[in-house]
Amino acid sequence: MRSRFDGDGFVCPLPALNPQQTAHYRRCYLDFHAGHQSQLDALAAARRWQIYADTHFVLPWVDALTREPGILDAVQQLLGPDLLAWNTSWFVKMPGDKAFVSWHQDGAYWGLSPMEVATAWIALGPVAPYNGCMRVIPGSHQRPHLPQRDTWADDNALSRGQEIAVAVDASQAVDLVLQPGEMSLHHLWIVHGSNANLSGEPRIGIAIRYVAPCVQQAGGRQPLAMLVRGRDTHGHFTLAERPTDPTARAGEGRHAEILQRVHAALAGSRAAR
Repeated sequence: MRSRFDGDGFVCPLPALNPQQTAHYRRCYLDFHAGHQSQLDALAAARRWQIYADTHFVLPWVDALTREPGILDAVQQLLGPDLLAWNTSWFVKMPGDKAFVSWHQDGAYWGLSPMEVATAWIALGPVAPYNGCMRVIPGSHQRPHLPQRDTWADDNALSRGQEIAVAVDASQAVDLVLQPGEMSLHHLWIVHGSNANLSGEPRIGIAIRYVAPCVQQAGGRQPLAMLVRGRDTHGHFTLAERPTDPTARAGEGRHAEILQRVHAALAGSRAAR
């Protein structure tokens, strides 16, 4: 798997969750979505990070999802036995949702090095071109890094509407089709994006960004992470305690404080580069 990841910049599909686990986490997500419906309806796609980002720090069931052995066993093949869950982002497109993700490279924004980083994208329902699956440009992680710009487009699901500032040859794109319970793994620098969901089938998935403890983020204050396997012998991250409050809400209280800290760290990282 490592050679495929290094060569193409992604591996897909891979088993992640069994049917019972998939059904459980899908129910958890749908309950979460229903409980935050009014907030999500009030937010443009580009602002939904206030609800969808870094929920593993505050919601026990999302924390549990980041620790599932079926996911960690695959990630360990890429990053080694010591793993941190640095970031999570829900990427959900309900039927008819206009949200899309423009072509971009994650490495342009996060300030992480060395490149011992992998994103696991886990599907909690069918994910295909008709409902806006992720698309990647194979091998693009090995090419020179491309210039990026912020568009602040409302329907762009990225926080600042980030996009690559030069033309991308979409004819080279590969659709990462996933069945419920499957996942893809992709490289920090691969060019990727996704289209809107024009179907009647929701696209429900979460991106979990795992890093090896040797990774550092440029900038000032130490970033937060959760130790999900092995040990951290480097101390480059502040290790958060596992969440225990089943009534915690996204976008409020502890979660709002964490998002403020995370975005301050990202801003410091951009300023440092």
